[in-house]
Amino acid sequence: MNILMIEDNKSVCEMMSMFFKKEKWHVDFAYDGQEAMDTFSKNPTGWDIITLDLNLPKVDGMQVAAKIREQSPTVPLIILTARDSESDQVLGLEIGADEYVTKPFSPLTLVARMKALHRRAQMGSAKTNAESETPQFDIQTAHFKMNTKTREVYLDGKPINDLTPKEFDLLKTLASKPKQVFTRAQLLQLVWDYEYLGDERTVDAHIKKLRQKIEQAGPQVIQTVWGVGYKFDNSGVQSK
Repeated sequence: MNILMIEDNKSVCEMMSMFFKKEKWHVDFAYDGQEAMDTFSKNPTGWDIITLDLNLPKVDGMQVAAKIREQSPTVPLIILTARDSESDQVLGLEIGADEYVTKPFSPLTLVARMKALHRRAQMGSAKTNAESETPQFDIQTAHFKMNTKTREVYLDGKPINDLTPKEFDLLKTLASKPKQVFTRAQLLQLVWDYEYLGDERTVDAHIKKLRQKIEQAGPQVIQTVWGVGYKFDNSGVQSK
């Protein structure tokens, strides 16, 4: 993998460099927010994963995250920071981060999370070779279609674009069982495929971003079941 680690603490960079080297991953470092934006802008499609500290010199990490998402809506992004307040975590996820890891952290745990995130992103890169081939959809209802191999999603024939790996997996989990209500705890277990120590508001933040992208294509199909969780329901979509 090609990693861009945005981190002003050079001791942390040196430590993680050893772990990345063991995995045979290539890593570039940016030590302040301006350098991070300049480095990413030169090659927005050249990175497999970005790790981003929020407490950066020159330009704040939240601004850097927003800029990265402007240029690449789907590159896997892990926020890595000492800011552990709930509001910071939710804001980071709403900006478009896929993960939020607080310091101090275990390097082995971070590497495991990066592998899991990259595995999902790789699944999305598999496209059909023949353009004339009729797409096969793994999940299909009267108004919704999803191909889990090509990562294509359509609502009433319109594509739902720029889903991050976590947003895609969250939508797939809900859509695979229409009208079934999932609690936040269940979604954390099913979508984050390792022991996730974050707050359940992580789910709310991802749902909010997912809904915004769905609404660009058509009616909202992710419904809130108050006091319980969320469900996928497209029965109210009107055929055109």
